[in-house]
Amino acid sequence: MRKFLKFVHDDNVYCKYYEVFYILFHTGLRISEFCGLTIKDIDLKNRIINIDHQLQRIGSMEYHIESTKTNAGTRKLPMTEDVFRMFRAILEDRPTDFPEIMVDGYVGFLFRDKNGMPEVALHWEHRLKNAVNRYNSIFRVQLPKITPHICRHTYCSNQAKAGMNPKTLQYLMGHSDIGVTMNTYTHLSLDDAKNEMIRMEELEQARKEVDKAEDKKPMKQNMFKVV
Repeated sequence: MRKFLKFVHDDNVYCKYYEVFYILFHTGLRISEFCGLTIKDIDLKNRIINIDHQLQRIGSMEYHIESTKTNAGTRKLPMTEDVFRMFRAILEDRPTDFPEIMVDGYVGFLFRDKNGMPEVALHWEHRLKNAVNRYNSIFRVQLPKITPHICRHTYCSNQAKAGMNPKTLQYLMGHSDIGVTMNTYTHLSLDDAKNEMIRMEELEQARKEVDKAEDKKPMKQNMFKVV
């Protein structure tokens, strides 16, 4: 992921997509949720992403707003510092001379095509595919296929490996079933388990050292005034 994002950042063709690729890898958003985002959904002041709908385009080229995939899909995501900067850059660079097309009452979509219509999943699937192809045409070590869903899964896996609380991760991912989230944890390797055990040992050792230091502190004696 890091090598790919660095390549995109430095590439004179695909650098314009860097912010979006970064967001997809670092928020776990479904691509339909991302495409449905409007200016009002990005709260830079409080650093919150509001997710309560998704954008779909059906075969007849009709655009529709749908509710999130599940009730759990409706959520507010806190932005990290990096994600905040990515969204701020997107909003600052967003063209203002394009027509604002309304879809089912929603307007102000973050990205629009040359006709002013909001961009959909297919746009970003193609861009990711083409960026990977360009990378693989330059470097000997090849990248595997990358899709928006793989970006989402990568985010989920990385948070699980980092030890995030499963219920917190379930909320961030918008999973209605905790079992879906827990499946990510079952995919962890032996090395992941070893690293987690080492981390737990370090935490336990740190706790013991704190307790030991507390025991060495002199006890305060109460002073009584003699009358």
